[in-house]
Amino acid sequence: MNNSPEEDIEAADITLSKKPELPLVWFLPIIALLVSAWLIYKSAAEKGAIITINFPTAEGLEVDKTKIRYLDVDIGKVTAISINDDLKTIQINAQMNSNATDYLKESTSFWVVKPQVGLGGISGLGTLLSGPYIELKPGSGKEQLHFTGLTVPPIMKSHMDGKQFILETNNLGSMRPGTPINFHGIPVGEVLSHKLSDEANAILLTIFIYAPYDQFVRKNSRFWIDSGVDLSASADGFKVRTGPLISLLSGGIAFRASAKDTPADIKPEHSLFQLYDTYDQSTQITYTNTLKYVMHFNGSVRGLTEGAPVQLRGIPIGRVTDISLELDKKTAEIHVPVIVELEPDRIESINDPTNVSDKDVMEQLIKKGLRAQLQTGSLVTGQLLIDLDFHPESKIVASDNHHSDYPEFPTIASSFEEFTHSAQIIMDKLAKLPLDKLTVEMNKTLASLQDTSKAATGMLNTANGTLATAKETLGNASGTMKSANQVLGNLEPGSTGYYEFHKMLQEFTQAASSLKQLTDYLEQHPESLIRGKDEGKDD
Repeated sequence: MNNSPEEDIEAADITLSKKPELPLVWFLPIIALLVSAWLIYKSAAEKGAIITINFPTAEGLEVDKTKIRYLDVDIGKVTAISINDDLKTIQINAQMNSNATDYLKESTSFWVVKPQVGLGGISGLGTLLSGPYIELKPGSGKEQLHFTGLTVPPIMKSHMDGKQFILETNNLGSMRPGTPINFHGIPVGEVLSHKLSDEANAILLTIFIYAPYDQFVRKNSRFWIDSGVDLSASADGFKVRTGPLISLLSGGIAFRASAKDTPADIKPEHSLFQLYDTYDQSTQITYTNTLKYVMHFNGSVRGLTEGAPVQLRGIPIGRVTDISLELDKKTAEIHVPVIVELEPDRIESINDPTNVSDKDVMEQLIKKGLRAQLQTGSLVTGQLLIDLDFHPESKIVASDNHHSDYPEFPTIASSFEEFTHSAQIIMDKLAKLPLDKLTVEMNKTLASLQDTSKAATGMLNTANGTLATAKETLGNASGTMKSANQVLGNLEPGSTGYYEFHKMLQEFTQAASSLKQLTDYLEQHPESLIRGKDEGKDD
């Protein structure tokens, strides 16, 4: 059956209108494929170089867990751990991020960060939960992929602004890498390392001063060892200085700037400074113009030490630099030469002629009687010092000066030596006295005095008896006088009997009065029975 043209046209339109359709279920795999491709591309793009690091041990390190960090940012991780062929070290393979490529240079450092407890504090506490990690410190030089890890963390773990300086000392003490450096009590730096000098006669400390404090390290800056508590005994007595507590525990270094310095006197990096043992030594002014002399003291120099002051009328003008003991085998004499260093610049000059040297002036002073004498600087410490003063009556006594390099400075005995010498002379004179004979004579004299005392006691007892008898006699005399008066009253006045009897009563009264005076005197002066009546006393 034939179709009409209109039906054929409609069938053709229906056929053309039908298009192939894609099911929605295919969209999910396509999206997943695109995301995976993006992640693969991103992971590949973020991956950097693979490096190897040699460590003496792999303690605490784990594959795919241990991170490599710089400034607390992850820049890689450990991918493999193996033992090297030498069987002494281990090799760590690490996958670095692409942004870490610029850090991989010849001087780049790696070390393992673990919890550490020290006098300077506690570090690495974060690793208690996360575990150890490897820290990186960028370096310079050519690119490198093989490294040797550090056994201990470096002092300067990251780049910091500041300067490095060198300190020279003969006493390392407790100075170690990490020792703090203080400026007016503020921590401003630390010790980086130490080593012997090329001549092996000193120790060189490399220190780092943080900015902006590095600008205070100037021409006249002084560094000293700050041990926390500085107790010293000198001719001036005891001195105590205290520093920060951390310096007391682990030691430290302090420095100060001079008021004379200006910003133009800032020292460049790696400048060399002297490290003094104490603060007092750092305050001493160094004089280049010096005069050295040798002094000989006859007595003991116990208490005199190197560095003891030399004073002129109480003002320091020098110090002792050397004390030795010499024996002259030919004469069997012992000498104690003391080398002193005088600093004429400490003395202000008036009317200073240009043609007279300091040495000539000192010779003139010696001719006028300037002498050296040992004196006690402190009764508490017993330290001695050398005092210079004028003693015109003192004569210069020449001695055998074996130190021909230094002229001899005349000395006199100290006050204590003179006192000791005088006391020795007195003791020698006392020793020559016949003390045994004097003791025997003194014993005899004491025995005689004891006998005399006994005799005097007996005489006093006799005198007391005599006085009692005299008083009794006076009492009887008084009774007799009463009886005589009664008899006299019975006699006829004017008769011969009355006259004679009255005269006898008068004489008897005078005798009784004399006896009364005698007894009164003996009562007041009983000692007169022994030594007699004093001429100066009245009857």
